[in-house]
Amino acid sequence: MKYLVIVNPISGHGYAEKAIPQIEAEMRRQGLDFDLVRTERPWHAAELAEQAARDGYDVVVIASGDGTANEAINGLMRAQKAGFAQTALALLPVGTGNDMSYGLGVRGQLVQNIETLAKNYRRKIDLGFVQGGDYPQGRYFANGVGIGFDAVVGFVAVKIRWARGLLAYLIAVLQTVFIYYKAPTVELTYNNASYTQATLMISIMNGQRMGGGFFMAPLGDPTDGHFDLCIATAVSRRRIFGLIPYFLKGTQASQPEIITGRTDKISVKALQGTLPAHCDGETLCENGLELHMEIVPAALDLVTTEILLQETSASRRA
Repeated sequence: MKYLVIVNPISGHGYAEKAIPQIEAEMRRQGLDFDLVRTERPWHAAELAEQAARDGYDVVVIASGDGTANEAINGLMRAQKAGFAQTALALLPVGTGNDMSYGLGVRGQLVQNIETLAKNYRRKIDLGFVQGGDYPQGRYFANGVGIGFDAVVGFVAVKIRWARGLLAYLIAVLQTVFIYYKAPTVELTYNNASYTQATLMISIMNGQRMGGGFFMAPLGDPTDGHFDLCIATAVSRRRIFGLIPYFLKGTQASQPEIITGRTDKISVKALQGTLPAHCDGETLCENGLELHMEIVPAALDLVTTEILLQETSASRRA
């Protein structure tokens, strides 16, 4: 087995760079044959992952945050289209929010996750594919697409350098409430029906959470062939603050302003206003007009734990 470890040195406000000696030492202790490379520019991870697949690496290991992992996934999917489909993905979450890794079941400490690499259990995961905004040609994602309020929160959070994780996003929420208030009127089309309404936020989830701890889809499953939807209608500033605790607990579906559902395809079109949107925490567009999302079932191999494989098999039997 041959591993390529891709590290974005600035992930987690520099934590990823500091973690490299521990990563290298633990991988050697586990007897893993690996090369390690640092990213140097935007989309470098995609280039490295694609080339790794073409060069015959068995696993691409992303030791970074969600954005770098997203780039690598797009690189691996490019390689698949060219006929190089043998390379699996693995995650060592050392970023800021690490929402993708949480949704994909990678939740242990660094040493535990490297031990998982050595066991080499794998499962197929679904991916999403989004077209529109700054990516008319499309972009794959593993965790989710956020449109509206939560996208602006993410744009603000990346500018907060003195805090990480959920704290950074909570601070960004406070700032965004006063920046992004007027909800756009959109046309939502999914499950053979269309709906027109003012929406504060639309989350199209393959995973479970965004923003380091906001559970947009607490029952999200990246192996079930569907997106989980969480749509918030237009509300007042005060009500936004009132809804936050529900999102932190994943109980927002109990609130009248929240619409949930499941689908394998959805389109969102701005009828009044525009669509700020992100994909796995990376900017899709700041003023988009139309976005189309579609699930790609069993698209990629993920190195995971035996427990998760057993849980997935049990849930499918149920």
